Amino acid sequence: MSSDILQFVVFGVALVLLAWPLGTYMTRVFAGERTFLAPVFGPVERALYCAARIDAGSGVQGQTWGRYAIAVLAFNFAGFLVLYLILRFQDVLPWNPQGFAGLTPHLAFNTAVSFVTNTNWQSYGGESTLSYFSQMVGLTVQNFVSAGTGIAVGLAVIRGFFQRETRTVGNFWVDLTRAVLYVLLPLSIVVTLILSWQGVPQNLSDYVDATTVEGANQVIAQGPVASQIAIKQLGTNGGGFFNANSAVPYENPTPLSNFVEMLSILLIPAAFCFLFGRMVKDRRQGIAIFAAMAAIFVGALALTYGSEIAGNPLLADQAIDQTAGNMEGKEVRFGAGNSALWSVATTAASNGSVNAMHDSYTPLGMVGPMLLMQIGEVVFGGVGSGLYGMLLFVVLTVFIAGLMVGRTPEYLGKKIEAREVKLSLLAFFIMPIGILVFAAIAALVPAGYSTVQDAGPHGFSEILYAYTSATANNGSAFAGFTANVPFHDTLLGLAMLLGRFAMLVPMLAVAGSLSAKKSVPPSSGTFPTHTPLFVTLLVAVVLIIGALTFVPALVLGPVAEQAAMVAGHTF
Repeated sequence: MSSDILQFVVFGVALVLLAWPLGTYMTRVFAGERTFLAPVFGPVERALYCAARIDAGSGVQGQTWGRYAIAVLAFNFAGFLVLYLILRFQDVLPWNPQGFAGLTPHLAFNTAVSFVTNTNWQSYGGESTLSYFSQMVGLTVQNFVSAGTGIAVGLAVIRGFFQRETRTVGNFWVDLTRAVLYVLLPLSIVVTLILSWQGVPQNLSDYVDATTVEGANQVIAQGPVASQIAIKQLGTNGGGFFNANSAVPYENPTPLSNFVEMLSILLIPAAFCFLFGRMVKDRRQGIAIFAAMAAIFVGALALTYGSEIAGNPLLADQAIDQTAGNMEGKEVRFGAGNSALWSVATTAASNGSVNAMHDSYTPLGMVGPMLLMQIGEVVFGGVGSGLYGMLLFVVLTVFIAGLMVGRTPEYLGKKIEAREVKLSLLAFFIMPIGILVFAAIAALVPAGYSTVQDAGPHGFSEILYAYTSATANNGSAFAGFTANVPFHDTLLGLAMLLGRFAMLVPMLAVAGSLSAKKSVPPSSGTFPTHTPLFVTLLVAVVLIIGALTFVPALVLGPVAEQAAMVAGHTF
C-alpha cells in the first residue's frame, strides 16, 4: 500500500512539473508569439493559411461567438461524413491486409460520431474489425482534429473572460491549426517514440500466425499502434487499437509505458489551468481552478483505491487471499494501485482508455469514476473541454457567492448576469438529459435491456455507465454491456452528439456575452476568486449539484450492489 501511495505522489508531482511549463508554452503559441518550433512548423502553418485564405494576423480576433460555433459545427460535420464513408467502404480501400469488411450502417454511424466528438466509444474490437487505413486515415486523424476542436473552443471561452468590449472570441481555423501543429503533433511524436522504445508496435505488417506451447494457433495483431496510442492519450480520446485497450501488452507493455500513458491523459488538461491563469493575467486564478480539480481528483482516487484494495468481502469469507486487493479483471503487473489511478484519471479526463476492466471493480470502487463523468468531466476533463466545463461551474459559484453577499456577482472584472447564468445552466442540463433520460429509455425498452449481461443493480449499472460515458464524451464501458446493436449504436451516438455540441455552443455564447462587457474595477464587496475559500466553495458547488442530480441513480446501481454484496448476494 505504501508503494502505491508513493506512486500516486510521484505521479502528481510529475504532472505539475510538466504541465506548468507546457501551459507557458501554449500561452505563447496561441498568442501568436514565436516559439522554438516555429522554424519547423511555421512554413506549414503559413501554407495552410494561404490555402484556406486566412489572414492569421487579423483573423485571430476575427469571429463572433456565433461564427466561431458555425465553423466548429461545419468542420466536425464534414469530419463525420468523411469518417463514416471510410468505415463503410474500408473493404475497397487500401491497407487492409486482413480483408475486413465495411462496417454496418449503425456501427459506422456510432463510430464516426464517437471519434468526431472526442468520445472514442468502441462497440467493436479494433484488431478484428478495422483496417490499417481506417485506423490511420480515419480514427487517428479524428483523434488530432477532435482534440484540436476542444482546445480551440477552450481558448475561445477563455478569451471571453478576459477581453473587453469586443464582439469576437478568436478564429477557429487559426486556433485549430496551432493546436494541432504546435501542441498535439510534437507531443505525439515524443510519446510515440517512447512507446515504440518500450515495445509498442509501429508497422504496416500482416498479422502473425503463431503456435502456442499447447499447440494451438494464435493470430498476433500488428499495425501502426504506437502513433495511435500517443494521440489517443494526449488528446483525451481513449480509443484503443486493440479491443482490451491499454490492458493489452502490445498497447501498454511496461510500467514505464503505463506511467507515460497516464501522464499523457492529464497533461494538456492540467496545463490548460495554468494557460488560463496566464491568459487572464492572473496566475492565481489558474492555480485556484487547478486546486479545485486536484481536490476532487484526490477524493475520487481515495474512494476507488480504498474500495479496490479492501477487496471483496465475500472472497474474504471464503479465506481467499486478497492481500493485493481486488485483482479480478486487473493486470498483475499493474496491481490495484495503478489500475485505480488509471480508472480515475481516464474518467476525470474525457479519455476512456482502460488498463483494467471496470466491470470487475467493486461496486463502491466505481462510484468515484462514474460520478467524475456525471458532473461533466470537469476535473481536468478533456483537452479544452474540461476547462470550459469547469468555468461553467465557476459562473454558477460566483452567482451563488453574489447571492450570499447581496450584490451582482463578478468574475475577473466581469459582471455575471442572468444571461450567463441561464446559458451555463442550459449547458449543465445536457448531462442529466443524456445520462438519466437516455439510460431510463434503455432500461425500459426490450431492445435496450436485452443486451445487458447481468441481472439486478449490476445490470442497471452497466446501462447507467454506458450512457454516462457516452454523454460525458468519455468512451470507457462495462465489459458486460453489448452495445453493437442498432438500438444502442444509435441512442449512444445521439448521447455523444448531445454531450459534445449541446454543451459547447452555450459556453461559446457565454464567452461572446462576457467578451462584449466592460471591465468592472474590484471593490470592497468583490468576492475574491483565487483564495482557498473560493476553491472550497467551487468544489462544494460541483459536488452538491452532481450529488443532487445523480446520486439517486447511483443508489439504484453501484450503491445497491455494494449493500447486497456486503449482505452476501452477488449478481
